[in-house]
Amino acid sequence: MTQSEVINHFAEKFGLKRAQVKEFFDEVADLAQREVRANGEFVLPGFGKLVLSQRKAREGRNPATGETIQIPAKTTLKFRVGKGMKDSVVPKGFNPRGPGGGEDE
Repeated sequence: MTQSEVINHFAEKFGLKRAQVKEFFDEVADLAQREVRANGEFVLPGFGKLVLSQRKAREGRNPATGETIQIPAKTTLKFRVGKGMKDSVVPKGFNPRGPGGGEDE
């Protein structure tokens, strides 16, 4: 779904103007940014949470030259899907590679 389709869906479902729905989503995004900056995470009930994560410095390779390079440490943002959402979308025991687990038969 595109952003427009999501906004249209909620506008029709709740009898709101598109601008009101867009303003709501903008406020949720602003709240998420403030909370992650302040507390390191933001929980979106029913979906999951945004969490700050620290990556350590490491060695990598330049794929063009094969030269070893230093990749600096950095802070990233991750989204962890909540258990309820995950269980409703991906059934328990589901293996995307099929019953054999992706092994060559």
